[in-house]
Amino acid sequence: MIASHLLAYYVSELQHDQVQNVDKYLYHMRLSEENLMDVSRRFRREMDKGLGRDTNLTASVKMLPTFVRSTPDGTESGDFLALDLGGTNFRILLVKVSANGKQKVEIENQIYAIPETLMRGSGTELFDHITECLANFLEKMGIKDKKLPLGFTFSFPCRQTKLDESFLVSWTKGFRAGGVEGKDVVSLLRKAIKKRGDFDIDIVAVINDTVGTMMTCGYDDHHCEIGLIVGTGTNACYMEEMRNLELVEGDEGRMCVNMEWGAFGDDGTLEDLRTDFDREIDAGSLNPGKQLFEKMISGMYMGELVRIILVKMSREGLLFQGHTTPDLLVTGHFKTSYVSAIENQKDKEGLVYVEQVLRGLGLDPSAEDCVAVQRVCQIVSTRAAHLCAATLVAVLRQIRDNKAAERLRTTIGVDGSVYKNHPQFARRLHKMVRLLVPDCDVRFLRSEDGSGKGAAMVTAVAYRLAEQHAERQHVLDRLRLSREQLLEVKRRMEGEMKKGLARDTHNSATVKMLPTYVRSTPDGTERGDFLALDLGGTNFRVLLVRVRSGKRRSVEMHNKIYTIQQEVMQGTGEELFDHIVHCIGDFLEYMGMKGASLPLGFTFSFPCHQTRLDEGILLKWTKGFKATGCEGEDVASLLRDAIHRMEEFDLDVVSVVNDTVGTMMTCGYEDPRCEVGLIVGTGTNACYMEEMRNVELVEGDEGLMCVNMEWGAFGDCGELDDVCTEFDRAVDERSANPGKQRFEKMISGMYLGEIVRNVLLDFTAKGLLFRGKLSERLKTRGIFETKFLSQIESDRLALRQVRSILQHLGLTSSTCDDSILVKEVCTVVARRAAQLCGAGLAAVVDKIRKNRDLQQLSITVGVDGTLYKLHPHFSTVMKETLRDLAPQCDVTLVQSEDGSGKGAALITAVACRLRDGKK
Repeated sequence: MIASHLLAYYVSELQHDQVQNVDKYLYHMRLSEENLMDVSRRFRREMDKGLGRDTNLTASVKMLPTFVRSTPDGTESGDFLALDLGGTNFRILLVKVSANGKQKVEIENQIYAIPETLMRGSGTELFDHITECLANFLEKMGIKDKKLPLGFTFSFPCRQTKLDESFLVSWTKGFRAGGVEGKDVVSLLRKAIKKRGDFDIDIVAVINDTVGTMMTCGYDDHHCEIGLIVGTGTNACYMEEMRNLELVEGDEGRMCVNMEWGAFGDDGTLEDLRTDFDREIDAGSLNPGKQLFEKMISGMYMGELVRIILVKMSREGLLFQGHTTPDLLVTGHFKTSYVSAIENQKDKEGLVYVEQVLRGLGLDPSAEDCVAVQRVCQIVSTRAAHLCAATLVAVLRQIRDNKAAERLRTTIGVDGSVYKNHPQFARRLHKMVRLLVPDCDVRFLRSEDGSGKGAAMVTAVAYRLAEQHAERQHVLDRLRLSREQLLEVKRRMEGEMKKGLARDTHNSATVKMLPTYVRSTPDGTERGDFLALDLGGTNFRVLLVRVRSGKRRSVEMHNKIYTIQQEVMQGTGEELFDHIVHCIGDFLEYMGMKGASLPLGFTFSFPCHQTRLDEGILLKWTKGFKATGCEGEDVASLLRDAIHRMEEFDLDVVSVVNDTVGTMMTCGYEDPRCEVGLIVGTGTNACYMEEMRNVELVEGDEGLMCVNMEWGAFGDCGELDDVCTEFDRAVDERSANPGKQRFEKMISGMYLGEIVRNVLLDFTAKGLLFRGKLSERLKTRGIFETKFLSQIESDRLALRQVRSILQHLGLTSSTCDDSILVKEVCTVVARRAAQLCGAGLAAVVDKIRKNRDLQQLSITVGVDGTLYKLHPHFSTVMKETLRDLAPQCDVTLVQSEDGSGKGAALITAVACRLRDGKK
């Protein structure tokens, strides 16, 4: 016996030499960091091929969709059954998951055998046996009368088409039951249960053990998004973005991909790294040319790889003095469990064990032989751990790139006998992963019972998602409008328009239908130089608009922006209008037109009552203006008075207009059919050319007049109560003008973000979002800006956009599922706004059609406003609604450019044309 001398020998130079000899002999199995990075890059390319629709067929790494869409979030609860079938024994488990304050999982399970006759008999007999065992288990647990959800771990090669549908490709592991290959195993199980008829079960999911591992660990660590198995075989799965997964319809959210990475290299990708030993293992296997990566890594082959190396080394006289024994020459006689025991560094137990193993194989090893064999085991298992690290690094990089994160924080759930039992494998794997991706913070979490508990967790998540989905849809359905509801909105809008136009009912109408005294749209003969003044906030503009007619018909604009200081906004009216006139003087000088006398159009975007085109009585200041001596006065007169006080130039104030009319006129200059103006921006409003005979507030029956509808107030007398939700009411109650502008509050940019915020608060309070945890910032009124809706819906990579917006709102731990839901809320709220707008517009164009007694009307609508222009889907949905609700109107929507400035000048130009015509 040499055991007593081993410790003394261990430090000798001889041992060092022996290690060096083995290292030299197995040089090709020792991979550098550079080699491993190269493997990682190759694997990433194979992943891309597997994900692509056109390249999947030829890809060695199949990247199979599992239809598992989410990992656990800790709120799962209930009783679930799991069935774990993957060998001659199968298990049935009852998994009780509770979430009240503390996550807790209790498991009861029973193992049942499958007789060999059933493994090779008919599929019907096999599934009848499984259901008989299920009945027995349910009886024992006293739950036969309950219909519980079940997750089915079926560890055979399958083609999955839904979460609860999986077709067996081929039996392995000694199973040959007839009539099962090519069939959906879930259907076969359901059929067998139905045939018995003494219990019922809801089969929710079928999964493989790798997915089970990820889900089990995901319950304990919500960062877990990768599952890894290194046992008898090896495989991995991870959560991939749906937009990259071309084999499945849909771009939103994530899905777990079962990589089937054991087949990496089957297409020759690893040929330069495979050794003669690998080729020999492959040639002697049951599936030559298949699962080549698995054969370099997993427990099924690790011991055999060591045996083949030892045989070759001894034949070359490098071990056992050139001797072999019959036992050493038998395939499978050097077990992978030997490799684990041999590499145990504790008190040099490994070397003692080497000697025992070798003597058990009939050999008489020297101390040098023992050291050499230990070194062979180290090289084989190290290569396995490092190859595994290289492919894991590709997965980590993919996830990091998907999230566009500078640093990725994630967890890998791991199972398998090699990972768990080999004393050095896990440490080497972790170390190499961290070396190759220093920009990823990776935690490795050992899975306990992934295949059983994991199936129950997938089922628990599926149940949670289904319940939450139903509850969320119930809430969102209140924000979804049916065609009948939209037709009713249109009908009521028509009714309010009629009331607003009539002298007797005007005062009680919500839609005021104000006469603008604009009598005509441009006809193309307008010409001349006009000034426009655009006042609607703290900045105002002065514009010079040159209108040319004839063949070279054009509009040329020059403008300058001026500020109005706070003290001027809140001083006296004289100070305000003197400041405005001073700015006009500055502009005329800037344009080299000092002292010129020009017609002027005044866009004045504050509530006004008009009795003439060139008169506007200010009803009430808004937007922070408080200048005294203006309310109840005609703003055109106040402007004229200030011009006279300055005595430097004379201007002819021809028109006072609002921006909606300006929008219609701007588009009307390009398209003579434009007779409607619409604004959907911070606020919303519409105007259109009405028959004078219907405008009872103004004398005369001949011709047309533009009516400023002020439709934002539609609903102020309850016309929209049946389509109003609690979210609309919350927004209204907390607004600056409760009970007013109800239609505007359901449509315009000032309020949509706030509606979304209220829905998100409701979902969070119900535990349907952000795991029920609110951020303080989300509680802040106005924090969810309407521009977020446009950003969230405009980007194909929208979920990335959503995530950054949620982080800005303090929701740093929001999940991919949260992002999908936030996007859905934004979509529903914006869609409803566009539909309501479409219904209102349908009422307008249909009124014009009926006014003219036409079967079919062809008309153009000029549109302006940030929401309409910037939101990616608003205009499309609005058009669809308009087409549907006013089928006898052929409507063209044209975007207006600068309605408030250019529009005011064009109204002035039209007014001057009409005035000159009368002269």
